[in-house]
Amino acid sequence: MPASTASAPVVLTAKALLLDMDGTIVNSDAVVERCWRDWAVSHGLDPEEALKVVHGRQGYATMAILLPDRPMELNHADNAVMLARETADTAGVVPVEGAPEFMAALGALPHALVTSADEALATARMTASALPMPEVRVTAERVAASKPHPEGFLRGAAELGVDPADCIVFEDSGAGIAAGHAAGMRVVGVGPRAGEHGPTVHVPDLTAVRVEPAEDGSIRLTLHTPAA
Repeated sequence: MPASTASAPVVLTAKALLLDMDGTIVNSDAVVERCWRDWAVSHGLDPEEALKVVHGRQGYATMAILLPDRPMELNHADNAVMLARETADTAGVVPVEGAPEFMAALGALPHALVTSADEALATARMTASALPMPEVRVTAERVAASKPHPEGFLRGAAELGVDPADCIVFEDSGAGIAAGHAAGMRVVGVGPRAGEHGPTVHVPDLTAVRVEPAEDGSIRLTLHTPAA
C-alpha cells in the first residue's frame, strides 16, 4: 500500500481573527453568479470572464475593472441596484462546510467580520446561513477603499485593539488575500479559489480548522492542509 500523503497539521497562534464572509464562512456563489451573469449580459460582457473578477471586491470596483472607461458614478449607481437585488435573493445561500462549528468555537474570542457586503447584505446572508453575526464588523459603508486595499482589515484590527501582525485573516478570494497580506497579516485561504493566490496556509473548507483558546489568552489554530 502506498504511504499516506496527508500533510502534518499547521499550528498558528493569533490575538484576533478577521473573517471575510462570502466564500469564506457563507457560500453565496449561487446568488452571486445569478446576479452578475445578468449584469454582464446586460452590458455586453462575457459572463464567464466577469465572474473571474467579482469575488472579494465591492461591486463598484468590479464594474470599474470590467468597464474601465465608464464614469464611476454609474458604477456606484449600478452597485446600489446590485446590492438591493442580492440582499433580496437568499436562495441557495448556505454556510460553508464547517462554518457553524467554527463560529461556535470562536465564541467570545476576539474576532471581526470584514466584508465587501454592506450591512443589509451581510445581515441577510448571515441570517440565511444561521450563523452568528460578529459584534465587531467592517462592512462596505465603513471603508473608503475596496479590497484588495487593506483598509478594511486594518480597521478591523484597530477596533479589536490588536496589532495587525497579531491578526490572522480568513479569506477565499484573490482580492481579499492580497488585502490581508497588504495589511501585514497572515492569511488562511479557504476553499477552491484561494489556493492559487498565495495565502499563508490553504484549507479546503472550515472542517479543516480547529479553534482553541490558548493559556495566554491568544487563539490557537490547528489547520489540516490538503495533501501535496
